[in-house]
Amino acid sequence: MYRRRIPPEKVVTLDVARECADLTFETRRQIGLLVNRQGQIETVLIGNGQELVIPHLSRTRSGLRLLRGVRLVHTHLKNQPLTQDDLTDLALLRLDLIMALGVGHSGGLQDVYVAHNVPSSAKDQAYVQLPPCAFEAFHMNCQEFIQSLEQDILKGCQVSQEGAREGRALLVSVGTGHVSFQQERLDELQELVRAQDVEVLGCVTQRPAAIHPKYVVGSGKMKDLAIQALQSGADLLIFDQDLTPAQVRGISELTDLRVLDRSQVILDIFAKRAHSHIGNIQVELAQLRYRLPRLAQSSTAFSRLAGGIGTRGPGETKLETDRRRIRERIQHLERDLTSIGQGRQEQRKRRVKRGLSVVSLIGYTNAGKSTLFNALTKSQVSVRDRVFETLDTVSRSCHLPGLGEVILTDTVGFIRDLPKDLVAAFKTTLQELEEADVLVHVIDAHTPNPAQHISAVDQVLTELGLHEIPCLRFFNKGDLIAPDDMQRLCQRYEGIGGSALDEASLQLIQQEIGHLLGLFQQTPALLFEAEASPVNQNMPSANGVG
Repeated sequence: MYRRRIPPEKVVTLDVARECADLTFETRRQIGLLVNRQGQIETVLIGNGQELVIPHLSRTRSGLRLLRGVRLVHTHLKNQPLTQDDLTDLALLRLDLIMALGVGHSGGLQDVYVAHNVPSSAKDQAYVQLPPCAFEAFHMNCQEFIQSLEQDILKGCQVSQEGAREGRALLVSVGTGHVSFQQERLDELQELVRAQDVEVLGCVTQRPAAIHPKYVVGSGKMKDLAIQALQSGADLLIFDQDLTPAQVRGISELTDLRVLDRSQVILDIFAKRAHSHIGNIQVELAQLRYRLPRLAQSSTAFSRLAGGIGTRGPGETKLETDRRRIRERIQHLERDLTSIGQGRQEQRKRRVKRGLSVVSLIGYTNAGKSTLFNALTKSQVSVRDRVFETLDTVSRSCHLPGLGEVILTDTVGFIRDLPKDLVAAFKTTLQELEEADVLVHVIDAHTPNPAQHISAVDQVLTELGLHEIPCLRFFNKGDLIAPDDMQRLCQRYEGIGGSALDEASLQLIQQEIGHLLGLFQQTPALLFEAEASPVNQNMPSANGVG
């Protein structure tokens, strides 16, 4: 069979088709041929009575969303049409086309069934099946058809990429918890992805009984995802969960797409937004810590060339070299952070000598901390309606009525399930909170579930041992919700409400900060009583704040 040659303008010749049918009738097994565009038979496949297993097509070209350069011609017992597995392989492997030769009960050729891919601009389907017909009645100039089809696919890719941003992604969320919680996480992931200037083409959710160890969503669902990605023009699969190295590798091999998880998206945002020296160090440190356990050798073909017992080949040596270099870089960055931390301690000592109190703004990302910081200090810190706009800690002096000058600090925002490597890397920055006399927890009152945001921030504060510092909860964006809803939030969480853009709200915040600082500068007993009492006791109602 390998010595056979098929003219480029034909899908398959009558002689080759009859030979395949005879072999199928004799062995009761499907016979398949992978034929390139020059008419050469690259691979002969032998399956069972129901299916064929196509080998890895690494030698054939695999341009993104272009055709593979080979077609599959195979036989079907009992003159059966193309199966769903055939059509999935057609779309997933981007074959030029697929043909099934129907073999009758007597072993003769009967009908032919043909299908081919379509451009990504055809949103309703990923492939087209031609009407079945007898082999003698089938006519197609294979060479011209494939060239025309590939040109249409290329044009469709160019049209879909016009005006596209850095990437086009499908978001995948797999969860076993509550539906509303899963949807909230997915909505948050969309904000994170859009903050990376990546276009979200669609969201896929699944609620299995258990997470698949290799593909997260299961092999069948993963094939559907790959087809959906090819059909929509996506080049990224972004998962709401943290993936293991084996899962990333398995999904990438099956879909031929870039695969990211939630932690990678957050790390990428931090890498793009960090501008200061310490910020760049912390982000690089977090990325290296994330990457170290995920290093894997791409190929082990040369790993045993050295020979001998107990020796190590170049493949393993290269992997160990990469790991050693990352560990050395991590140690170097940790020393730099330690040195910077010591310098900041000296700055804190000078502030203490001057008798200046420190007030730190904390809160969930995109809650409005930088807006409040600008309003209180008359600064021009970058403010945009997107997550993690502020990464570098900023400190400015602020005048409080009755107390004088204090230091106001704007910190990085928190998020639920913040990567542990990132928290560890930003420990030097978060240590600024240890010197704070008062924390102002800014909360987005307009978010659907403020309790989740409050819990995420409180959890980080507890992990850092900062939960004992006096904290004022300020529910921001009060102009976007009803006054009654704002009042209920303030009463439930013992806080104050308003808007960072409203002058009355700013005055109320200054009064409460001064109230807490005044208690803090008295005795620990008074401080304990202040913490035990509601913050909004004897306080104007939030209805008239903003």
